[in-house]
Amino acid sequence: MTSSDYEPGPCGADDSVKSTISKNIGERPASADSMESLEQVAHLIRKCIDCPLSGGRTNAVPGEGNPKAAVMLIGEGPGFQEDRQGRPFVGPAGRFLDELLASIGLSRNDVYITNVVKCRPPDNRDPLPEEVDSCKPYLDTQIDLISPKLIVTLGRHSMSWFFPGYAISKVHGKPRLWNGITMCPMYHPAAALHNPNLRSVIQNDFKELPNILARLEDINDDPEEQTKQLSMF
Repeated sequence: MTSSDYEPGPCGADDSVKSTISKNIGERPASADSMESLEQVAHLIRKCIDCPLSGGRTNAVPGEGNPKAAVMLIGEGPGFQEDRQGRPFVGPAGRFLDELLASIGLSRNDVYITNVVKCRPPDNRDPLPEEVDSCKPYLDTQIDLISPKLIVTLGRHSMSWFFPGYAISKVHGKPRLWNGITMCPMYHPAAALHNPNLRSVIQNDFKELPNILARLEDINDDPEEQTKQLSMF
């Protein structure tokens, strides 16, 4: 869950943009018919035994936040504190994430936060492909139900779920399209805890989010127009 090869990134946002962001924002198998709300998804995740991670968890961690959020943040998987509390990003990396959100005028109540895998991998190891595959229906459904304007991936494993084969050091902070949704890959907040010199990189990338959202407000649903506009960042 650590990252390396950080590069500097950009910039800031005014109060009007921040206001716009805030305004917008067991049981198996998991079938689409049984996941018609975020509450139903969370219930199934807490009961799920689809992969071996379920056997070592204290709590599954479905996610939390605004069900109509304009911004969705997706990390890799729960850590020690998350497993104990059943909530995403509540350890040291979570405190840094709270600071990052506050820096652009947001809080946890304005966004939706979840992970690619919903149970803690042993010793915080990287999730295995089969574990990611087991959780895929849950994350797919969460994205569909929330329908965010912007998804921020936190860390290389989260990014790879959407963009396999890319290097986080090359694409962090740069928006791109995935299935008609604007994505912005970023380093995991935990990376700043392992290398304090990288803290400003993550902060600068995060401060660009209001500008990306403001640009999206002026873009219609035409993927070609979105690609054209996003290429200007």
